[in-house]
This record gives sequence, structure tokens and C-alpha cells, in this order.
Amino acid sequence: MSVCLRGAAQLLRLPEDGLPYMRHDRAADLSLEPGSVCVREGLIAALDEDDDAELAIDASGGALLPGLVDCHTHLPFAGWRAEEYEQKVTGVPYEEIALRGGGIASSARAFAEATDSEVLEQAGTLALEMLAHGTTAFECKSGYGLSPEEELRALRLAQELGGRVVQRTASTALLAHAVPEGFTADGWMDEVERLVPEVSAGALDIYVETVAFSLDHLARMGELAARHEMALRAHVEQFSTSRSVPVALEHGARSVDHLACLHPDDLNPLARAECAAVLLPGAELLGDEHVAPARALADAGAICALATDLNPGTSPVLSLPLVMGMAVRRYGWSVREALLAVTLNPAWVLDRSRDLGSIEPGKRADFVLLDCPAEHVPYRFGRNPVALVLMGGRVVYVRPGQEWRLGSR
Repeated sequence: MSVCLRGAAQLLRLPEDGLPYMRHDRAADLSLEPGSVCVREGLIAALDEDDDAELAIDASGGALLPGLVDCHTHLPFAGWRAEEYEQKVTGVPYEEIALRGGGIASSARAFAEATDSEVLEQAGTLALEMLAHGTTAFECKSGYGLSPEEELRALRLAQELGGRVVQRTASTALLAHAVPEGFTADGWMDEVERLVPEVSAGALDIYVETVAFSLDHLARMGELAARHEMALRAHVEQFSTSRSVPVALEHGARSVDHLACLHPDDLNPLARAECAAVLLPGAELLGDEHVAPARALADAGAICALATDLNPGTSPVLSLPLVMGMAVRRYGWSVREALLAVTLNPAWVLDRSRDLGSIEPGKRADFVLLDCPAEHVPYRFGRNPVALVLMGGRVVYVRPGQEWRLGSR
């Protein structure tokens, strides 16, 4: 089928085609000029109009963006942890909640008690809501299993979820999320090493924190990732400064995520590395958490990405437009910096920037049409601006009231 998206007031374009990622000190080079896009057979054919297109979409007055990519979520999970919310916002540290049996252990119990169908129903419902907020690709993680059997189950359910939802998905094995009851951290890493050959995922992940795993465990996970030809990702420097970043860089990490307590001496080495700084502002709001040095990372030329960190405890957030608004307001970023961080760069984190993350001929025709200029996303904070979503050139979401934009020939 041929589709033409006509007359967008703004069309987000990279300064050149073929870029796998962009460093954030180049974000001002992104273009938001008027334009149209022609789609054939699910791929972007040309940045032009097509009078013979079978479907014409009126994009006037709006911003046409690549499909948004969420490169850090904890789907699929079971249940919520609303009972911890008041504790967090009234000042109870996450570490204390975890030591009381809350946090990750609470979600692990809920996951073990839920049936497969219950987990998939909840995750599928959330994925539909994510789609309505413009997310066309997202990451899934294990991590709430806390046993070999349940971790493998989580990854199996992530694969099943990918077959049920309209979005593209990528699986990450967060095998070192918390130390299971009855194990030491070293003992659990022995289990992880035995488990990795059975894992079907593109990346290995680890949570480095005082209540979780150490730098030695991060190094060991890096060795496992290299041995099994998987990407290394790491939750680091969220609540305390452990100097995880040099270890992650030494082992070729694809991303380091959170960074709210990043040591100043580690900022420039990270900014020079081919490793993304994945920033999660939703996880910096529920209590007295630190704020990542995002302005400094962008100015230094880091490969920055934004993600929701969608999870039942520290960031029950699923909207990337909302996360963009947080980034502009809390980090002092420009709109272009926020747009780069939810399109091309997170696609690179998931090893999908060959066909996702930018509007250029030959890539998949995944688009988000906003009903307003891109600058309105942070300005009208909290409002969902998504009018239509297309994937592979097919309309997969239309917000009620926006049907007038569609016309057949």
C-alpha cells in the first residue's frame, strides 16, 4: 500500500542520513522544517508528496516524528506497588523499603503468584496505552523472577508479548536485579553464569547498588556478555556513587542507565565513549532522589537517550511525551535534545537504528503525528499530543476526533 503524509508543519530530520546515533552536542542540527513523506510497501520511499497514494493523511498543523522508542522498561511485570508510593514521597529511602521486603522482592512475589495470562494481559494493556502515547518500539526486561525458572519464564513471556503487541520489542535479560533470598550476591552470580546459555535475549543487564550487586559483579557480567556475544547494559549510580561507569566502559557496555549519582570524574569519559547515557527522569520524582547531570552530559557530547523505566515501583510512567516534558523542565534540555533522546539514540541502544529512529528513505515507515508543534510537548506538560501512529506505513492508532486527517483515493 502507498501512503502520503502531506504538509506537516514540522518534519523531524537528521542532518544527514545513515547515522547510527548522534551525540547530544549536535542536537541543534536536527531539522524541524515543513515537509511530506511518501511510503511504499511499509518503507519510507521519499520525502515528497505522492498524488497517486492510496491513502492520503493530512498532517497540516502538526509535527511528524519517527516512531518513539522506549529503550528501558521492565515489562512484563505483575501488579503494582502503590502501597510504597506514600512511603517514597514522604521520605522513606528506597533502600529501607527494599530491606523491609518491598521493592523488587515485592514485585517478584507478585510475578510468581500471577498466571502467564494475567501477566500478559496487564502488559498488553500497558503496551496499548504506550502506543497511544507514540511508542512504536520498546524494550522488555526480566528481573522480577529471582530464580532461574522464573527468570526464564519472564523472558519467555517477553517473547510472547512481542508476538501479541503491534510494537517492535527487544528483550534484555536483567538476571542480576536483586539478590534472591537464600543466596549471596556471589552465589547468585554463579546461577546467572549457568543460566545465560539458556537465555534468549539481545543483552545482559545488572543493577549495581548497595542493596544489589557490586563492581566485581558488573565486571563478571561484562565477561559473560562478551563470551556469549550479547550487549552489556547496566543500572548504575541511581541512589549512590559506586564508580560503576569506568567498569562498564572497560567491558564495552552499550548503555549505562540512571546516572543520578554520576561521579564528576566519570562524566567526560562516558561522553567520549560509544556507550549511551540512558536517563530516566520518571525514576527521579517519587522521593528525594538526585537528578542526573543531563545538561552536562549533553554539552560534553554524550550519546543520550530518555526512557520511561516503566516499572511498578520507582517509575510507574509509560508516556514518552511526558518523559520529554520532564527532561526539558528538570534537565534544562531543548526540545531537539529531547526528541533525539526518544528516537534515534534509543533505537541504537536496542541495536535497531538501521531501520528505526529516524525519517529517511529505506527505513521502516513508523511515524508519530502530533496535533501541535513539537515545542508544545514540554510547554503543555502532561497533555498527550499524539494524533496518529503508523507502523510499517499502516495506521495503528487514531485519537478520537482526529479521523478527519485520513482520506482515501
